[in-house]
Amino acid sequence: MRDNYSRQRYFFVYLTGAFLLTLLTAIPATAQTRAALTGSVANSAGAPVEFATLTLHRAADSSVVKTEFSDDQGHFKLEATSGANYRVSAAQVGFERFWSVPFELPAAGLALPAIALRASAATALKEVTVTARKPLFERQADRTVVNVEDSPLAAGSTTLDVLTRSPGVTVGSGDNLSLKGRPGVMVLIDGKRVAMSGTELADFLRNLPADQLKNIELITNPPAKYDAQGSAGIIAINLKKDQRQGTNGNLSTSIGRGQYNKFNTSLTLNNRRGKTNLFGTYGYADREAFNALTIHRDFLSDGQVVGSSDQENFILVRQLVHTWKAGLDYSLSPKTTVGLAVNGQAANSPQEGTNVAVAADASNRTTAQYRAINLRTVRTPNAALNLNFKHEFTDSLGRRELTMDADYVQFRNTRLQTLATTYDLPARSSNTLTGDQRGTLEIQSVKADYVHPFSKLTKLESGLKTSLVRSDNNVLFSITENNQTVIDRNQSNHFRYNENVNAGYFTLTHTTPKVTLTAGLRAEQTNATGRQEVGDEPFPPRHYYQLFPSVAVRRTLSPKHEVAFSLGRRIDRPTYGQLNPFRIYIDATTYGSGNPGLLPQTSYNLELSHTFRQKFTTELAWSITDRPIVGSVQPAPGNFVVVRDANLDRLDTYTFTFSAPLEPFKWWSSNNNLVGYYARYIGTLAGTALDKGRPTLNFTTNNSFILGHGWGADLTGTYQSRQQQGFFDIQPRGQLVAGISKSLWDKKGNLKLNVTDIFYTQQTRATTTFNNYRERFHQRFDTRVVTLAFNYRFGNQKVAPTRRRTSGAEDEKRRAG
Repeated sequence: MRDNYSRQRYFFVYLTGAFLLTLLTAIPATAQTRAALTGSVANSAGAPVEFATLTLHRAADSSVVKTEFSDDQGHFKLEATSGANYRVSAAQVGFERFWSVPFELPAAGLALPAIALRASAATALKEVTVTARKPLFERQADRTVVNVEDSPLAAGSTTLDVLTRSPGVTVGSGDNLSLKGRPGVMVLIDGKRVAMSGTELADFLRNLPADQLKNIELITNPPAKYDAQGSAGIIAINLKKDQRQGTNGNLSTSIGRGQYNKFNTSLTLNNRRGKTNLFGTYGYADREAFNALTIHRDFLSDGQVVGSSDQENFILVRQLVHTWKAGLDYSLSPKTTVGLAVNGQAANSPQEGTNVAVAADASNRTTAQYRAINLRTVRTPNAALNLNFKHEFTDSLGRRELTMDADYVQFRNTRLQTLATTYDLPARSSNTLTGDQRGTLEIQSVKADYVHPFSKLTKLESGLKTSLVRSDNNVLFSITENNQTVIDRNQSNHFRYNENVNAGYFTLTHTTPKVTLTAGLRAEQTNATGRQEVGDEPFPPRHYYQLFPSVAVRRTLSPKHEVAFSLGRRIDRPTYGQLNPFRIYIDATTYGSGNPGLLPQTSYNLELSHTFRQKFTTELAWSITDRPIVGSVQPAPGNFVVVRDANLDRLDTYTFTFSAPLEPFKWWSSNNNLVGYYARYIGTLAGTALDKGRPTLNFTTNNSFILGHGWGADLTGTYQSRQQQGFFDIQPRGQLVAGISKSLWDKKGNLKLNVTDIFYTQQTRATTTFNNYRERFHQRFDTRVVTLAFNYRFGNQKVAPTRRRTSGAEDEKRRAG
């Protein structure tokens, strides 16, 4: 098996070399030149518009190349690499934004026809909106961008809702995210990795309102500047940024009703004066929801059923979450900026669950029956401090840039649980299991990054990073029966974990009008130790050093055809919660637990894509994952069932992706994404060998309608076919979502009505099978929700503030769950 894996890995290297050689031999050897783009801006009466903002975009993906202002006569000049395709946008307060048609910039330069800006008026809104509006899904060279901002689908939805409607993203067993069929996803929010995984991460994303999002980037093969964590790639969630000077802000609120109420509100304030930029955000969420779970279990011997059980579980969850952020950016000089940012979250989640279970023998005669009430209170306060520094050096070759970050993060969690069980058959005394779990996690991180241009076409990015993590968790269990309480020392535990990761990287990028080549290497050295006071699960010290190469090539073959290729190696270290062996009881016979023996998973990922007319994209991908981490539900000693993560031997994934943005009419745009993949899992768990794969289809269609007079609507459908995920066989599921919106008060306000999961089809039905155990379950959440949302922007509308900095503790914070 390992020899077969080695052969596949060597084939990766061979294929990469052959493909790169083919592409690079086609790169023209002549040096590229820069050319001037000139023009003028006037109003509809022909008077010049001074200090208008002119932005040069790449025609393929609308990414920004350069920005300039028009002079007092309305004239402007932009310089860029000749031979490439661009678009120009022009904007000024009081006018509608103008977008040019795509054009190629010749070596001799180009003079654009005079740009006429139209004053803001209702008669011009429809045409301008159609021209400038971005599609919901954009396919760029190395990522897919989901443009959430201004979509009615964001109304009242959560970030997790939007992710489940994004191409290739699925939420599987244990609320684990997968990207194009592969587990091991790294989640970033504004460049900072989320400090959770599994159910805790899903709950966090459920508490983040989608109307706070700007976009979501799905990056399946990230370059070396990103931490190597995340074998399946990165989901980068970008929040809205304030683009105004002076004092301004944004207020949003939403009220939703499914089976229970859901309320979200947030306020953002920003003040920029001279060299100082102050900003702050406060958000509050009060959401009630349910988790209904029906389970049937068969206990097997030599393939025959020797016993079974049926369970009905219902959990009512209320989530009270306060989030806050405050910061200061100060410009020491035009080229030097320092910043301070603090942020935190205080979450309190009381939960009340009921469980009814009936057990039977091989003849289906009832042998046991019990009822349980499960009360839990989970509090997870956390806070983070970030200090950052940025300095720019400008010379004839371009801009050099040095950035530095220092971070300190602290997470605390308190989990109180009371499980009261009454036994109806056979009759016995009821008992109450009480658990008191308290934990602290501290993360310290320092990093520095440097960008150095060697020429107009070539630049080097490099950086260093070191991080220290200390985790301390203590849990005390006691059992009360017949009015006597005793400490359960077999389940009480104290687990300590320390980790140090040192990393360095470099990335070299060479860009011509036809070809972009990026090659990088990241090195990471890991030292980890763990110790538990009680229990027999060892945690030997881990010291290892690994290299993570990455390479990407994008080549424009003609104005209609573009191809891209990327290859990278990634790693997924277990989260700190996945390693923690503590038990969290679901009912009297089921508990969740971490796995101290969990090992990192590593993968090689290869992608090849073709884009036609800068719109239609076809992609083929192949990945090999060693020791994949998968969720499992398996039998445990003492007639228990344990929910925990485990390593298999290998996961091979083959993926086909097709994206087709269409515009049947000017008022109707349709974005369609089809992801087909075959995931083959190989390994042994709980004495059961697994070698199984299944083809799976994930289809997403989003339709946006411009109705005029400030009205808009969206209709989205998603479908996920039958899926193999480790030992889980998951049945098809999908949902239909509809939204309508109305802009108010010259677009400062927006009112949205949204309905999710209209036909209540976003439910999970799955089966997991071992040699001695089989389980079928049906899980439902409060997903059919009607929401009314309101958003209002106030204050000055001019000039973008200092760009927010991202911190250096992203990887460690993501794994804190």
